[in-house]
Amino acid sequence: MLPPAWRDRFGVHVAPMTVLIDGTPYREGVEITTAEFYRRLAGGAAVSTSTPSPGDLLATYLEAVGAGATGIVSIHTGSDYSAVLDAARIAAREVSIDVELVNTATTSFPVALCVAAACDARAAGGDLEVLEAAASATAAVVDSIFVVGVPELARRGGRLGTTAVASPTSILTLGPAGLAEHGTATGIDDAIDRMATHVRDAASGQSLRVGVGDADRPDLGDRLAAALARSDGIVELTRYEVGPSIGAHSGPGTIGAVWAPLTPP
Repeated sequence: MLPPAWRDRFGVHVAPMTVLIDGTPYREGVEITTAEFYRRLAGGAAVSTSTPSPGDLLATYLEAVGAGATGIVSIHTGSDYSAVLDAARIAAREVSIDVELVNTATTSFPVALCVAAACDARAAGGDLEVLEAAASATAAVVDSIFVVGVPELARRGGRLGTTAVASPTSILTLGPAGLAEHGTATGIDDAIDRMATHVRDAASGQSLRVGVGDADRPDLGDRLAAALARSDGIVELTRYEVGPSIGAHSGPGTIGAVWAPLTPP
């Protein structure tokens, strides 16, 4: 969800999600790598995910306190996708400093863009309320377009709702209006072209921070990123891997772009 380089860049603390592989739990990015996860998935392993426990979140909060934090803005996957907010509320009661919880109502890299917005506000000298407002404002406008590598995984996990996704060339959008069908491409090349056009259109007249992600197909992700490079309005472009906690519900071959204004309304 949050690229490792961004953790260092913004100085944030992360409570890892747990992915279960054939019933064995692994903390994402700590006890299993993204590459190993997709290798196991390709080998036929049964995969699912689990949210951090209150104890996991409390440990992360205490880590931040130990590093000198005097307040915490805790930014999370939306309650429609995960129960992590319930765990965060329990953990927040156990620390001695203020904790502001943010329900982004979204998941994956859109949450990272909310984190980035809060960190921009922190760098500008904002207090906890300003940081929370920046994350929430970005959550309200963040948008994305993508194809799902293994639609059956998403349908089985309920992540697509009633959306009909016939194949990995069915293009979806997930933004302020919710999940919607954008169209069906003739193939992956056409899908990449259409997604790039959609993002370039969204960037017209704006200054966007954009992420391009892939699940075990860096060649496809690189092609989409190249199609967006030097586009007007895209002032920051980040490549990232779709990690296990999302890959368990979308499968290898998932590719897409996520964006938000640098200064949301």
